[in-house]
Amino acid sequence: MRLSRPMEITFIISAIVAVVAFLIAADVITNPLKGIAVVWIALIAYVILALGVLLRGL
Repeated sequence: MRLSRPMEITFIISAIVAVVAFLIAADVITNPLKGIAVVWIALIAYVILALGVLLRGL
């Protein structure tokens, strides 16, 4: 399996989601999605980045 560099927009989106998860965990901002834990938000950021590396053109 060949890995590819994620597109810039994919990296930016995953970084924004990860920063939001960190800010929620640090109680800087409130969780707008009350039913979703911070761990799941951070996992979503990682999955977006992993898909960007594994799938070509994403």
